[in-house]
Amino acid sequence: MKSGILLTEEQQQALRNLKISELNDMQHAAIEHCRELQSMVLLSPTGTGKTLAYLLPMLERLSYEESGVQALVVTPSRELAKQVAEVWRTMATPFRMVALYGGRSVAEEVALLQGSAPAVVVGTPGRLIDHLSHGNLSAEMCRLLVIDEFDKCLEMGFQNEMERLVSLLPAVQIRYLLSATDAQEIPQFAGTDNVQHLDFRTVGQPSQRMSFYKLTTTPDERLQLLFNLLCATGGESTIVFCNFRESVDEVRRFLAGNRLQVAAYHGAMEQKERELSLYRFGSGCVNILISTDLASRGLDIKDVKHVVHFQRPMTQEIFTHRNGRTARWESGGSVYLFSYHEHALPDFVPTDIPEYRMPKQLSLPDVAQWMALYIGKGKRDKISRGDLVGFFIKKLRFSEQKKRKYALRTEP
Repeated sequence: MKSGILLTEEQQQALRNLKISELNDMQHAAIEHCRELQSMVLLSPTGTGKTLAYLLPMLERLSYEESGVQALVVTPSRELAKQVAEVWRTMATPFRMVALYGGRSVAEEVALLQGSAPAVVVGTPGRLIDHLSHGNLSAEMCRLLVIDEFDKCLEMGFQNEMERLVSLLPAVQIRYLLSATDAQEIPQFAGTDNVQHLDFRTVGQPSQRMSFYKLTTTPDERLQLLFNLLCATGGESTIVFCNFRESVDEVRRFLAGNRLQVAAYHGAMEQKERELSLYRFGSGCVNILISTDLASRGLDIKDVKHVVHFQRPMTQEIFTHRNGRTARWESGGSVYLFSYHEHALPDFVPTDIPEYRMPKQLSLPDVAQWMALYIGKGKRDKISRGDLVGFFIKKLRFSEQKKRKYALRTEP
């Protein structure tokens, strides 16, 4: 650990469980500031570890002597809520956290809340409002409110939900607001009159570890050029961003029809489909994810080497968040922008981006070494993990025996 700040034993143990040996300057500054019991707005590039920057100081705010929910974390998407809960689970703290989000039954979550008695709850605004309004979740002891990706709070539709949510949290005293991009104003419902701003956007910028390229083409040739680019990257982990769901499906069909292993991800897909796509991509079962901007925020997928702007980003914020899927922590990455002869790149894109030089020799990337199998059964069906492991071991042994018999029969 860096000198200058002493971490509690619980914080040190959490970092050991996460296999993290050192915090960065932004995380140290966040912990030091939070110890002054003040609210904060923390701005830091994507991939720099903002989740830990509020989870670690949160540990110091939780008390063994209090029951009920002591802290609430609000995220704009279920994917980010699940990711925060997974980080907390890996930290293995003594305090329980429950994630609440749409896509599953309210009754299931009510049982989860009653059975676990969490000290921390993370969730999306709509689902949190639902539980608070119906008395499933008590906020009488909740003094800490975290709003992750707070710039989304100012978007149409989300702000009204947030105002309603904050009105249901009368005991909140401290607020942490976090984002990779700034907003023109802090929403009034955030209640941060005496807030400390910590701006780390120009410190350790991931863009310093990114290589930028543009590919000039025509609308008729862009799909073939994308295929060539993905072959040139040699099967390394890549996210291709489109602006519309229909475009995602079109690109997926074209690439899959040309024998590339791809997965799609957008809001019109069922939750299980989206989760399976993310799992296949994150685990290496497929190396290409075609997505709308739904994947531009909150997803921490390790070792994404390339980001492709197949369709131009609409705003600088979208550009920043898309790029933030690569070059995370201390790693590097490449960013590619598709450009058209008749359309200039947006003003917020660097002007000195070189044209990408496509290799003369291209070949299909190697097939992924892993395959994802979805098994729609579990404890309710009296099937345990051990049952599944035993099933696959039995099948593999049977397959190996068949191979040996076949080899014996074919020997001269």
